[in-house]
Amino acid sequence: MKNPDFVDALSRDERFVVDDAPLATVFRHALTLDWTRDPFDRLLAAHSLARRLPLCSVDDTILRHHRLLPRELVP
Repeated sequence: MKNPDFVDALSRDERFVVDDAPLATVFRHALTLDWTRDPFDRLLAAHSLARRLPLCSVDDTILRHHRLLPRELVP
């Protein structure tokens, strides 16, 4: 599946929300996260926190620390 097709498929799937949050808002939240040094993990988790949306992830660090996870993903 190519990128445009993937984004279209996600947009149609009611389990997911594709959202364009302001970068300044995401960065503000990312700077408060001290449980990871990975910049991409910080941005993903920060976006979820900024919008108060659950984050779907299989990353062990995110699963241990992020508070907005679907219940079936929490270890």
